[in-house]
Amino acid sequence: MLKHRGFPGRLPGTDFQFTIRRANKDGATKLVKRERFKDRKYADRMADQGFMAALWAQFGEDPFERGNLDAGRLSWLFGREVVPAEDPFDPSSYEALLRIDLKRAQASFPEVFAGDAPDLSFDDWDDDEDDTA
Repeated sequence: MLKHRGFPGRLPGTDFQFTIRRANKDGATKLVKRERFKDRKYADRMADQGFMAALWAQFGEDPFERGNLDAGRLSWLFGREVVPAEDPFDPSSYEALLRIDLKRAQASFPEVFAGDAPDLSFDDWDDDEDDTA
């Protein structure tokens, strides 16, 4: 499993996980398209926005390997803002290639792509790579 070095481990100040530490013994958790309802909590919406901002800052429009990105967090964006970058696509593979669907991502998260959006610095983000536990 590829570990995306420098990618934030979680949303700062929360327990919203962005990456996993180690591969699951039974294989990667399957990516599924999760329905996002309008009445989702503010914190959940901000976690989605923060994750999209981190994906955009790390990968841009380039395809990227799923690797250690959290399946639960990816599933909130999968099938809309994050789509398969290969055919056939295996939703249960750590090696699966994904990409950001820029038009849909811009429509869903305009704050992330705004011209005056602040550049992300991952220096102050919680990065699980530094943990020794």
